[in-house]
Amino acid sequence: MFTKRTVRDYDVEGKKILVCVDYNVPFDSEGNIADDSRIHASIDTLRYLLDRGCKLILMSHLGRPKSRGDANTSLLPVRDRLADILGIDVWFAEDCIGEKVKTLSEHLESGHVLLLENVRYHQEEEKNSEDFCRKIVEDTGAELYVQECFGTAHRAHASTYGVPKLLPSVAGFLVEKEVATITRAMDQPERPLLVIVGGAKISDKIEILHKFIDIADAVAVVGAMANTFLAAQGLAVGGSLYEQDEIETARDIMEKAREKSITQPFTFFLPKDVVVASDVSNEASTRIVDLTHHNWADISAYPKRPDQTSFEVQADEKILDIGPFSAAYIAGIASQAKMAIWNGTAGVTEVKGLAGAADPFSHGTRIIVDGLVGERGDEANHPFTIVGGGDTVSYVESVAGLRERFGHVSTGGGASLDLMSGKDLPGVSVLWDKNHD
Repeated sequence: MFTKRTVRDYDVEGKKILVCVDYNVPFDSEGNIADDSRIHASIDTLRYLLDRGCKLILMSHLGRPKSRGDANTSLLPVRDRLADILGIDVWFAEDCIGEKVKTLSEHLESGHVLLLENVRYHQEEEKNSEDFCRKIVEDTGAELYVQECFGTAHRAHASTYGVPKLLPSVAGFLVEKEVATITRAMDQPERPLLVIVGGAKISDKIEILHKFIDIADAVAVVGAMANTFLAAQGLAVGGSLYEQDEIETARDIMEKAREKSITQPFTFFLPKDVVVASDVSNEASTRIVDLTHHNWADISAYPKRPDQTSFEVQADEKILDIGPFSAAYIAGIASQAKMAIWNGTAGVTEVKGLAGAADPFSHGTRIIVDGLVGERGDEANHPFTIVGGGDTVSYVESVAGLRERFGHVSTGGGASLDLMSGKDLPGVSVLWDKNHD
């Protein structure tokens, strides 16, 4: 249950409203917006407010500007795309404070939208400067704050935490959905619950790994994070990315998982086979290394005995994906699960195939997706899946029609993980409670 007030719980009619949105969108090499899903994610809230005659002032960050006025991080292209989506003119201010902002805000009428320039052009944004917060409120003349930026709700920045302290503050539909969906999955999951977790570092996800072992029926570790677990088992990982300093942490996590599996049905799965190459390149040849069961190597080599290199990652090789056995195993669990949480791709999905070939290190991720969305049989027999994490969401967005097949695709990487870990999100906790007088 979402315990904060939303735009439905406040008399918004005709008010001048400051909406914090997440328009931190990616751009392609030609400077065009490559993915506008974050803009679309805010539209339901914006249209709800516009239909009630509100005057909207939107603020967002974009990237990490090197200096004020950095053209590569201007929100001006976002203004154009937003105007196309809304079907109305969107005003643009070349700053987020100052006389121009004040003048434009004063001339706003019902149904008008003003987009402020990147709040991170000011260092005071990330420092949560009180003076900066007051300046934003004064220059915009806002009467209400709406939090619709889940992506940075775990940061106590000016736009997400300081400003809402100065105004009546409520959540938009996106933030409400994000918090309610993720909280329900962690507190009252449908079972069996499968968690697929990846990423580069165990050190970034120690707390959440322990939490997942506590609540899930199966946890599968993939991506570069799995390499540290493999090294902790004494397996050679060659030149693969892994954390030598976290070997003992990995062993502690594996022991916790083993102890749980003794007392109740529980699966903690680590890759049994991996895809390796000498370089993270679409020109490098790939091969499958059969780490444990050796079934794949036996089949591939028959009638000869497999060479020892079939079972070992060589010193000049890097693990860049999970193998087909591991991917099929995880997909099989997924097809039987009622709910799944997926955070982290299984391989380096950013590398594209050469001359029409399939992406070389995305095979494991594609097979897992088959299990999550129902391609491995009856489409009705698949879990409600929550997708989170920047690389995972980017992968989902890159495949046409895939996003709509998941139960919930989160707009927040760090925010969703913090929420899953049980941490308070400053940008949510600051909002008015349902019972606020």
